[in-house]
Amino acid sequence: MSARQEWNHVPEVPIRVSPLWQWPPKPWAAFRWYFDSWFFLTVNLAIVAISFASLYWVSPSLEQTLNWEFGWVFGIWLRNAAIVTLLAGSLHFWFHRFSGQGSELKYDPRPFPRNGRMFTLNSQLWDNMVWTICSGVTIWSAFECLLWWSMANGYASVITFESNPVWFVAIFFLIPVWESFYFYWMHRFLHTDVMYRFHALHHRNTDIGPWSGLSMHPVEHFFYFGSVLTHFLIASHPVHVIFHLMFYGLLAITTHTGFEGVLFRNKKRLHLGNFHHQIHHRYFECNYGNLDVPWDILFGSWHDGTAEGKIRLKERLKSRSRR
Repeated sequence: MSARQEWNHVPEVPIRVSPLWQWPPKPWAAFRWYFDSWFFLTVNLAIVAISFASLYWVSPSLEQTLNWEFGWVFGIWLRNAAIVTLLAGSLHFWFHRFSGQGSELKYDPRPFPRNGRMFTLNSQLWDNMVWTICSGVTIWSAFECLLWWSMANGYASVITFESNPVWFVAIFFLIPVWESFYFYWMHRFLHTDVMYRFHALHHRNTDIGPWSGLSMHPVEHFFYFGSVLTHFLIASHPVHVIFHLMFYGLLAITTHTGFEGVLFRNKKRLHLGNFHHQIHHRYFECNYGNLDVPWDILFGSWHDGTAEGKIRLKERLKSRSRR
């Protein structure tokens, strides 16, 4: 089966990782890679904006979070649930309900969503929505509430922009770097025999939509959002905690649309999903990490999107099954 028969849309292959890891060094290419991931019309920068808006308009103060109270805890859950519903719902309606750009830039030729007994309520869409809101948003919000309370009571160190402007800004850029390291190892752990029983829920989605990104078992949500506990080790601000969790939560939604990006006037204006991760949802045992750090290349789980990459994957799986 050719790539064009197997996939509706195939971007430029072989897939490339960050030029930061190429030899000889390519400093300008590395700079452009990271600049383009942040500026100007990017998901990263949008999440920063949403984080600050959330902090100032729909978040408690540190004084309010000194004691556990239903009001501010539920307020954080409600804010996160509303943002997730608005984002995932809008992307679902645009790409899948109304086919706003048809099949242009859609990776998988199969329709989304589907029905079947493997899904909760016999529906892929409802399965994804239930696990996203009931488990994902709840565990995400629980971690956020824990950090708010800990910062208010002195268990986690707090900085402000005025006290340390360089570190305050740097944390926003360092969180995605930490995500690149953490996600690969956490994801690889979830693919072990012990943990895959939980991760299998996410892999019900061999084709994906916006609601698929956070459709996980509660155990996986705990490990996924547990990355935010690093704020017990580094001095930060509540807005960094909000951004950290939203980076994991909202990026999961935008990267699981099933489309490479949003078209406007026949040109891609906003990048969303990576073919690299779409391949993981098709074949499972490859591309555990992301493109910022080449862990998959180093540890032999890389699929570069080419026909040769698929052959190498089959050979690796056959070799593993013989052991």
